[in-house]
Amino acid sequence: MHTDDQLLLAAARRGDPIEVRAALAAGADVESRDHEGRTPLLLAAAGDQVAAAEILLGAGADPDARDGRDDTPWLVTGVTGSVRMMRLLLTAEPDLRLTNRFGGTSLLPAAERGHVAYVRAVLRETDIDVDHVNRLGWTALLEAVILGDGGRAHEEVVELLITAGADPLLADHDGTTPLQHARRRGFDRIAGLLQAASARATPTGQGDPR
Repeated sequence: MHTDDQLLLAAARRGDPIEVRAALAAGADVESRDHEGRTPLLLAAAGDQVAAAEILLGAGADPDARDGRDDTPWLVTGVTGSVRMMRLLLTAEPDLRLTNRFGGTSLLPAAERGHVAYVRAVLRETDIDVDHVNRLGWTALLEAVILGDGGRAHEEVVELLITAGADPLLADHDGTTPLQHARRRGFDRIAGLLQAASARATPTGQGDPR
């Protein structure tokens, strides 16, 4: 790897806009990779280094460039929950259909981690698929229940997903619905939200959606 590329990767990781500009001016490759296949933009996105990311995007950095773990700068925003980075990367028109190594879009890890502001923003500002199913058979709604802690943040995420049209009846590969998972975990408030949503989604005469 050229020295300038190494300097660019380090500057992007630190979020140093002056050094990012200097490395690019010296001829560093904006799509250079570190030992894990991460580009400067992915490193900046992972560290929520917005100023550095803005410079990299201006130099033509790809928001969809995958690393060795199948992460991309865009997908990483769902993990960090950074709304600022999400909005910046949206200006580069990332592919919202790309998935991580688990087969999930950026919405799924955000729901899992209870990133309320991110979930709200990505649902309002993009056409991301609210019912995307990953390789485990989980939707964002299922992730919020199965991997969440049942606290206020995950309650809000569940509310946001339901309001955005998430199907509360979509079960996992074992046939277990979000409502059933919530009841099993003792998440009473979330179960109440899902019970009401499931009742609205259940055809008349089908009985209690257990």
